[in-house]
Amino acid sequence: MINDPDAISTLLKSSKNIAVVGLSPKQHRASYMVAAYMQAHGYRIIPINPGYAGDLILGEFCYPDLLEASREHSIDIVDCFRNADDIPPIAEQAMTIAATYLWMQSGIVNVAAAAALQSAGVFVVMDRCLKIEHQIRPKLFSETSNR
Repeated sequence: MINDPDAISTLLKSSKNIAVVGLSPKQHRASYMVAAYMQAHGYRIIPINPGYAGDLILGEFCYPDLLEASREHSIDIVDCFRNADDIPPIAEQAMTIAATYLWMQSGIVNVAAAAALQSAGVFVVMDRCLKIEHQIRPKLFSETSNR
């Protein structure tokens, strides 16, 4: 797992495309707020939510799963807004598409899925907020960075 600040900084600096699994079109939801923030800071957001597949969320086409999204986009970070019990099939898809990172948002911990991902060479962050981690590193990022 990536726990130290330097590793997370490297992850955030080297990534461009974030697939947000469980992204809601409802502006009051945490998934929407985090994705909107990351999009405003130059990241490409790729919505993943079977309930809204085919719709636009944050101006981006929503896919039913990572496999469908990976046919049209390279995915650096898989950001999960799902219950811990829902992580294993997401982890399987992340491994299948060779995602570089899988990020489980605050409150989400699945040690077995993390171990499987790490064995497959996928870096894992658990129980941390992507938006907060980005916000605490303001000097490393600028909206004019080449993403």
